[in-house]
Amino acid sequence: MARFGMAALLALLLAGCGGAPAEGPVQVSEADRAFGAEQHPRLLAEFGGAYDAPEAAYVAGVGERIAAAAGLGGQCVFTLVNSDVVNAFAVPGCYLYVTRGMLAIVGSEAELASVLGHEVGHIVAAHSRRQERRSLFRRLGVIAVSLTGSERLTRLAGQAAQYLTLRYSRNQEYESDDLGLRYLQAAGYDPHAEGEMLAALANNERFTAVTAGRDEARSIPEWARSHPLTQNRIDRAREAARATGLADDQLPENAPAYLREVDGLLFGDDPEQGFVLGRRFAHPVMGISFEAPPGFTLTNSPRAVLLSGPGGVRGEFGGGPMPAGGVAAYAQALATALVGQAAGDVAGVEQGLVGGLPSVVVRMRIQAEGGVVPLTIAAYDSGGGQAHHFVLLSPPGQAASAASGALIGSFRLLLPEEAARLRPRVIRTVEVRPGDTVASLSSLMADAHPQALFLMLNGRAADRALRPGERVKIVTFAPER
Repeated sequence: MARFGMAALLALLLAGCGGAPAEGPVQVSEADRAFGAEQHPRLLAEFGGAYDAPEAAYVAGVGERIAAAAGLGGQCVFTLVNSDVVNAFAVPGCYLYVTRGMLAIVGSEAELASVLGHEVGHIVAAHSRRQERRSLFRRLGVIAVSLTGSERLTRLAGQAAQYLTLRYSRNQEYESDDLGLRYLQAAGYDPHAEGEMLAALANNERFTAVTAGRDEARSIPEWARSHPLTQNRIDRAREAARATGLADDQLPENAPAYLREVDGLLFGDDPEQGFVLGRRFAHPVMGISFEAPPGFTLTNSPRAVLLSGPGGVRGEFGGGPMPAGGVAAYAQALATALVGQAAGDVAGVEQGLVGGLPSVVVRMRIQAEGGVVPLTIAAYDSGGGQAHHFVLLSPPGQAASAASGALIGSFRLLLPEEAARLRPRVIRTVEVRPGDTVASLSSLMADAHPQALFLMLNGRAADRALRPGERVKIVTFAPER
């Protein structure tokens, strides 16, 4: 949560490079190229920025190899995004993005190449352009803009900011799988890596589901939400790889090179965006914290912490500079920006102290076709010229819950010693030594579920013995600065 604001760029993901799947060179149109170049910096600002590290050049190199195999050589831009959400996506102009969360999950260069190949497949097959003909908000199942007249409230109600990619049909997924496997083989990688990549993502889905208490909001990775991971699809990818006539590992996967590249990769939350710790959020740089009551889930993003509560409550936590009029002026400006032209009225305003900090709570009623939508804005003077806020929406006809009140009352400043204990984590790749076991290496993991995370990151079962000399991923705390 380095910067704050409502998500405003999802519609950018609704267009793609034109044309049907083609043999030979594919030309990106000048219009798409200009559009992608214009939106690229805005999209990065919305979704975490570029991850400026050696891994970025590595991703770009693998991506260019796949693009050349697809007939798009020299026409694509590949970016590693500073987000721990497991995701990859593509936008017009052949701009392709992979999150560092995805890098943590896959286990070889060929698996990474298969992710990129799949996304290139969506571009070549023009799936994004076909999706453009349908409303984003209808497809995501959120409230239509016409209900309240406020697009910003609509996006907040559906928490659309967490959807970084389009949802494709089963046939489109299969087509992109087929194209991606073709590009994978043409680029000289083991085509069996595609099935392994899908299996790795399915393992991650299971891991986050069984460890939901750690962060329930991420129980399904974003890539899985927009690219359904059915066992049928995994089996289909494996069968397609066998149909090439190439044995598993006949072509390289380059796992050792990949493990060298991800050694030192930031894992989990970036301190500049704050830490989600179950139902608690803490930002060591800004020195603030809050804790949601049971029933709430939190999802961190570069611009806000997305909130999902009991009874259909949706919202965000964010912040910005304090205006001259103080916290009341901040709350008023936020309400104006949120509500826009929507019809509504103020039900109540409360001023006081929360955690010793001046605060204002504004309760509004917004008219919608389905009834009255309760909107609560809580703003705080967090010192140093900064303000922070909660925005909470309840379903039409329902009053704001007591749980929402507990959330609003939990905001406070971090103690210096608390901030000092918040340390980032990184991936380390270590060589297995004689006598090492899953249990002994899992004990090195900085996580509440060390063995489960170790097995998931390394794609192995608990009863599969380690081999001396092989390299595996572990997660440790970063060295103190």
